[in-house]
Amino acid sequence: MGVFVLQMGFPGVGKLTIATELSSLFPAKIIDNHWFNNPILRLLDHDGTTPLPPGVWEYTARVRQAVLDAIVAYRPSPANFIFTHAGIAGDERSARTFQQIFDAARQCEALLVPVRLLCDEEELARRVSTPTRRERLKSTDVHASLDKSRQARVLDPKHKLTLDLDVTSKTAQASAAAILNHVTRVIAGDLRSVVALNEYKTLI
Repeated sequence: MGVFVLQMGFPGVGKLTIATELSSLFPAKIIDNHWFNNPILRLLDHDGTTPLPPGVWEYTARVRQAVLDAIVAYRPSPANFIFTHAGIAGDERSARTFQQIFDAARQCEALLVPVRLLCDEEELARRVSTPTRRERLKSTDVHASLDKSRQARVLDPKHKLTLDLDVTSKTAQASAAAILNHVTRVIAGDLRSVVALNEYKTLI
């Protein structure tokens, strides 16, 4: 059985950095949300701070769906993936993205493990302003980051395997280790459920 780890958190929290560390501990392919965003953002010469035109995210959603369809069609079995997604509570687009990944995991018969990456607003503002983010077409707007962390919450999918992880004072390595520990426990628990189900079937 494969595992889909879905890391969610505000811009600057360190989703890709943590995913990179996690992939060195846990054999998995990283599917970063900017894979879907950047082909469109490059067309617009986005500078990381100027508001984007309305409707642009509908195009990135199509790219995301195409990648997910390809994963379902061509993945090796079993296969592990680490997805990154901003995931804002109460945002329809965020909920739709979660559903897209949820559906792909179901079609692949993989375990979906959502991880909510949480961070103090001042530390988040510091991280979002790093120059390397601009090179990757990521948001570098400190004021928008502060507003978002004060007014919004990271999406809570109400999924039984969700991990809430505060990464404010954690290194990427420590955060990846904590996620791996959670995934290991999830896998062990799921295997126990499968064994119990099989034992039950032999009795009926």
